[in-house]
Amino acid sequence: MAKDPVRVLVTGAAGQIGYALVPMIARGVMLGPDQPVILHMLDIPPAAESLNGVKMELVDAAFPLLKGVVATTDVVEACTGVNIAVMVGGFPRKEGMERKDVMSKNVSIYKSQASALEKHAAANCKVLVVANPANTNALILKEFAPSIPEKNISCLTRLDHNRALGQISERLNVQVSDVKNVIIWGNHSSTQYPDVNHATVRTPAGEKAVRELVADDAWLNGEFITTVQQRGAAIIKARKLSSALSAASAACDHIRDWVLGTPEGTWVSMGVYSDGSYNVPAGLIYSFPVYCQNGEWKIVQGLSIDEFSRKKLDLTAEELSEEKALAYSCLS
Repeated sequence: MAKDPVRVLVTGAAGQIGYALVPMIARGVMLGPDQPVILHMLDIPPAAESLNGVKMELVDAAFPLLKGVVATTDVVEACTGVNIAVMVGGFPRKEGMERKDVMSKNVSIYKSQASALEKHAAANCKVLVVANPANTNALILKEFAPSIPEKNISCLTRLDHNRALGQISERLNVQVSDVKNVIIWGNHSSTQYPDVNHATVRTPAGEKAVRELVADDAWLNGEFITTVQQRGAAIIKARKLSSALSAASAACDHIRDWVLGTPEGTWVSMGVYSDGSYNVPAGLIYSFPVYCQNGEWKIVQGLSIDEFSRKKLDLTAEELSEEKALAYSCLS
């Protein structure tokens, strides 16, 4: 029996990430090869013409799963009836701008989008925030959409998770699909902590610990961490544009695992509302290792945290607490 279409909202849909993301959704990369979708695309009025061009291309691509496209600059129309919202639109930091300036711009954007989702999205809508500062934008959205359960609001750290998997697979010259259970802790920023202490690699002799196979703690505790932390900046330097294809792919991975579940014994990284696990202050949106089943995520519990890791977890939590205070000061 044919499934009912799922309505997926992409904000900032005429931008680089949006342009890479919407065909992936329409092709079934996000929700599976048998799930029809109706795409809702939102952008700001100056991008209306470009947005219409994206809509024309979606029509021209003749995606069998795509059952409709709403392309609009009206936030209420964009949010009406959506089951999944991928918040890519935001105000980017420009040269010479203070963090507070960027924060106040994003607070006003996320405030209006949150209230539109609150009033018009489908019940149990799942929200993924991609636009930076992603963790704090997600927190603002949660603040202004109180009827959306906190478990339904998340931010994207899957891109960092995938970058960590990629670095390990290159270092060990193994397939990336054979590496699992790296963790991104904390903020989607340069304070995030990519942690391989619980990660494994599938080998012909069974699963082996990444630390044992790499056998180079100096690299794992140094260059590996900074490479993952600063990968976004390295891509901007190389492309003269920020990561788009990899961010779009990671957004699909994030939603797919959340909706369809993670494989047994595998966890992924998601920025979710902290309940105090691992002594992370409650009330922050913080990246944890999670597993997903039946459309719900749960934080992986009971992992040992060594002293080196503890410092890293606390440092990124401190930055998130500062960001939260800054964002809330923009509200007053």
